[in-house]
Amino acid sequence: MSWFKMIRLGMLHVAVAISLVPITGVLNRIMIHELGLMASIVAALIILPHLFSPIQVFIGQFSDRHPFWGYRRTPYIALGLLLCIGGAALTPFAAFAMDASFWPGLALALLVFGIWGVGFNTAVVSYLSLASDMSPSHLRSRTIAVMWFMMITAVIGTAIGTGRALEPYSPERLIEVFAICAGVALTIGALGLIGLEPRNAIPLSHEERYSAAESVRTVVRDPLARRFFVYLMFMLAAILGQDVLLEPYGAQAFGMDVRSTTQLTAVWGGATLLALLLHGIVFSRWLSNKRGAMIGGSVAAVGLTLIALSGILHIEPLFVPAIALLGFGTGIATATNLALMLDMTTPQQVGLFIGAWGVADAAARGLGNLLAGVIRDLAALVVGPTGAYATVFLIEALILCTALVMLRAIDVSAFRSQRRELGQLVAAMGDA
Repeated sequence: MSWFKMIRLGMLHVAVAISLVPITGVLNRIMIHELGLMASIVAALIILPHLFSPIQVFIGQFSDRHPFWGYRRTPYIALGLLLCIGGAALTPFAAFAMDASFWPGLALALLVFGIWGVGFNTAVVSYLSLASDMSPSHLRSRTIAVMWFMMITAVIGTAIGTGRALEPYSPERLIEVFAICAGVALTIGALGLIGLEPRNAIPLSHEERYSAAESVRTVVRDPLARRFFVYLMFMLAAILGQDVLLEPYGAQAFGMDVRSTTQLTAVWGGATLLALLLHGIVFSRWLSNKRGAMIGGSVAAVGLTLIALSGILHIEPLFVPAIALLGFGTGIATATNLALMLDMTTPQQVGLFIGAWGVADAAARGLGNLLAGVIRDLAALVVGPTGAYATVFLIEALILCTALVMLRAIDVSAFRSQRRELGQLVAAMGDA
C-alpha cells in the first residue's frame, strides 16, 4: 500500500481525534469547574465510548458480511463519522441543559454522549478493518504507526487551536468552537474516505473476529497471561484515569483560564509523542521491553505525584513540567507495553489475545476515569476541592507502583516457552 493511502487512512483517525479533544480537554473542565457538575457524572458521560466498545465486534462482523453498493467498510465509516462528530458537536448543548434543569438535561446528555460513543466505535472498528483489508501483513504495523502518529499530532494541534479560539471564554463561543471542530473533522474525514476503498475489493487478509468474552476467557485460563491482563488494567487505569480531571484541577488549584487548561492536553501529547519517537529511534536499541515499561511507568508515577504536590503546596511552576513528565512516561510505557502485548501473544491465537488486550485497554480507560471522578467527589467532602484532586492523583501513582510490582513477577520468556512447548505437543499429537 502506498504512503498516500496510509495518510488517507490516518486522516480518518484524525477526524475522530478532532471530535474527541474538545470534550476531554475543554468540556470536562467547563462541566466540572464552571457549571459545578459532579465529576463522577461527567466521567460517566465521557467514558461512554469505552463502555460501548464491545459493540465493535458486532459492527466488524456485520460489515464483513453486509457490504453496501460493493463497499464493505466505507458506508460504516461514513455513518460512524457522522454520529461521532455530530454527537460531539451537540455535547455543549447537553452540558448547559444539565446546568439549567438537571434531570431533563441529563437525559439529553445520555442521548447525545451515547450517539457520540456509538459513532466513535462504529468509525474506529470500520476504518481499522479497512486498514487491515488494504494492508499486506508486512506493512500493517507501518500503517498503524502512521495513523497513530497523525492522531497524536492532531490532538496536539486541536488542543492548541481550541485553546486560542476560546480566549475569552463564553458559552456562545464554546458552542461555535465545537461547531468549527465538527466542520473541520467532517472535511478531513470526507477527504480521507471518498474513493479510498476500491469497489468490490477482495481483502488482502481476513482475520477471524472474537467476542470480548471469548478473548478474556482464553486469557484467564492461562496464569501468566491472566497476570499480564491484570497488570495492564492497573497500569492503564492509573496512567489514563487522570484524563477527565487534569483541566478542572488546573482551574481549581491555580485559577487557570480555559485557554491555559486546554493547552495542558498539548503539553501532555507533545511529551508523549517525543517519548514515542525517542524510544523508536534510540531507547529501543538498548532497552528491553520489560525494563522500558518499568522505566516509563516509574516516570509517569513521579509525574502524577508531582502534579498532586504542585496543588497541595501551591507551586504552580511545578504543574506543567509535571504534566510533561507524565506524558513522557506515558509515551515510553505505551511503546514498551504494546511490544509486551505482542510478546504475550501466540501466533496460533493472535485474534483472541489481541482482543483480550483491547478489552483491558477499554475497560481500564473507562474504569480509571469513572473511579477518578467518584473518588474526587467523595474526597471533596473531606479535604476540599484541591485536596480531592490531589488525592486522586496520589492514588493513581500508588496504583501505578502496584502495577510495576506486578510486572516484575511477569516472565515473558516463560510464557513464550510454555506456549512453544504446547504447540510442539499439539503438533506431535497431530502427527500421531
